[in-house]
Amino acid sequence: MTSDELADIFLSGDDYYALRKVQHYLQTHTRKELHQELLTPAMYRIGQLWQENVISVADEHLATAICDFVISATDHRSQAEKEAIGKAMIMGFEGEDHYLGLKMVACVFREHGWAVHDMGPNLPLVYALDAAKQLKPDVIGLSAALVSRLPLVKTYMDAFGTLDPKPTVLIGGRAVTLADLSHAEAEGAVVLENLETLQHWIQSRKELNYGTSAPH
Repeated sequence: MTSDELADIFLSGDDYYALRKVQHYLQTHTRKELHQELLTPAMYRIGQLWQENVISVADEHLATAICDFVISATDHRSQAEKEAIGKAMIMGFEGEDHYLGLKMVACVFREHGWAVHDMGPNLPLVYALDAAKQLKPDVIGLSAALVSRLPLVKTYMDAFGTLDPKPTVLIGGRAVTLADLSHAEAEGAVVLENLETLQHWIQSRKELNYGTSAPH
């Protein structure tokens, strides 16, 4: 199955057929491959079709809802470790309404034994900061699909820099592949271009904390 074929299934509105096709795909592929090689490009194509007025807003919303359903149905939370090895708080910048990427990121963290607090998209900084003070996460993940949200990076980072203990800030989403975020990296942020780089970062952190002999 290709991402274009999956996009067509999403647009058809048949959610259970979409799930069956994805479950069949998972028999020979990992969830990371599902998210990065199938779901993400399928939704990019749907977004492009909407921008070109080939499909309507209603079509785009229907496809997004089915993709959401598929991600949730294939997220094996029961396999998470009882004792979390870390705590991640993930969110979208204020004004950023895309949320499927956040769900995929949450899946990756859970697969590696992390406790995840998915705060959803469009979270104003004042509420994000309050939540971080209560949760005390090891990692705060910020997602931006729109380049127009990236000017908020410094504002959010400055605020999270006041937290004690200070969390690691991860920045991802489609926008990071379209803009220069070297200034954020200079201030300590980790910029992640895709789910594979996220997985590598999580694994390297695990090896740093527990040694390379730790079970994977």
